[in-house]
Amino acid sequence: MLRDILGQAWEAMIYNRRRTMITMIGMAWGIATVVLLLAYGAGFSRAIQNIFAQWGVNHIEVYGGRTSEQAGADKAGVRVRLTQDDVDRIWNSVPGITSITPALFNNLTVTNDLHTYTWSVNGVLPQGLDILVLDPSEGRLFNGLEEQQRAHVCVIGSDAKTKLFSGGYAIGEPIRINGIMFTVIGVLTPKMVEGENNINTNIWIPFSTMGDLKDSTYLDGIWFNYRGDNEVVERNLRNTLAVAHHFRPSDHRAIFVANLQSQLHQFAIVTIALQVLLSLVGALTLGIAGIGLMNIMLVAVQQRTREIGIEKALGAQRHHILVQFLAEALAITGVGGACGIALAYLVSAMVGRITFYSALAKNAENADIRLLISPSSVIVATAILVVTGLVSGMIPAIRAANLDPIEALRYE
Repeated sequence: MLRDILGQAWEAMIYNRRRTMITMIGMAWGIATVVLLLAYGAGFSRAIQNIFAQWGVNHIEVYGGRTSEQAGADKAGVRVRLTQDDVDRIWNSVPGITSITPALFNNLTVTNDLHTYTWSVNGVLPQGLDILVLDPSEGRLFNGLEEQQRAHVCVIGSDAKTKLFSGGYAIGEPIRINGIMFTVIGVLTPKMVEGENNINTNIWIPFSTMGDLKDSTYLDGIWFNYRGDNEVVERNLRNTLAVAHHFRPSDHRAIFVANLQSQLHQFAIVTIALQVLLSLVGALTLGIAGIGLMNIMLVAVQQRTREIGIEKALGAQRHHILVQFLAEALAITGVGGACGIALAYLVSAMVGRITFYSALAKNAENADIRLLISPSSVIVATAILVVTGLVSGMIPAIRAANLDPIEALRYE
């Protein structure tokens, strides 16, 4: 029986091939729009993730601030200064931490035989480079032995290499930082940078060696990686430092916490809202194609009124007529939908990368938008298509099924 129904639907489509083709094009355009809009939303979400992923999302940075609330006998306005003891305290008291480093940084004079610049010089433990996902493109990173020996070695950013050595080979070459000789042992892979704050010009040296350039009594920051819930880790961090430095855990100005996972979650809400909006826009576009299908099927019912009367006179039931016209509408929807999904894949392949963050930042091609057509987006688009086809085909099918056979036979 199913073969007969599909055969009748196919014959009707072939008989009115021009009308059927126009309707299919409308359905194909509608489903392609839905798939491409969902792909754009997924690509936007991936671009945001790539921006954060370059620093490692399970990573928290804490910096000292100044209290803004009175805590017991301590007045507000007290400066909170982090020390090496705080590093040990956080490591021992905050569950989930996998690696941690103290951080010292300062803008210092960096020179070689030909050039002089003022750049940020950062002193961290070897694991600090891993925390910030700093990977070498040339040479290597400094290690624990060099940290213990207070070795005068450094790892430089890609732009620092270009400016100091004019793009030449830098490994093993000497540079001076505030007049002290250092040897370049590595060059870092470029990071995405925007504006004047260019991390690709930063110089990285062992934390112990930074003591030769700056007083290390008080730390500029503490950075660490962790496992688990970022909110729980941040709450435990604030509680631990609040006890040690006598401020309220609720005082967010006492210490400044850069929680990348929390910031990523905020952007995730925006991307989800964008995807929902794009889905609604796509559904409305497909709905317009559905209205066209409904109109075509209503015309088909009107043209075949006498045929319907003959079928009913020969014993066809209401549900037979209903299924016949509904099958024709779903056949048009299915073929148009398959063509539309194929069109969406073709457009996605042709468009490639859409300029997004790279228009604002250097080395940001990975954060541009690509049309990502996932199985889930195809499933969502197909579900919207099926609902549209059912609604668009059901109304004409019900009208055909409800025709009075005597009146239908009289129709000219």
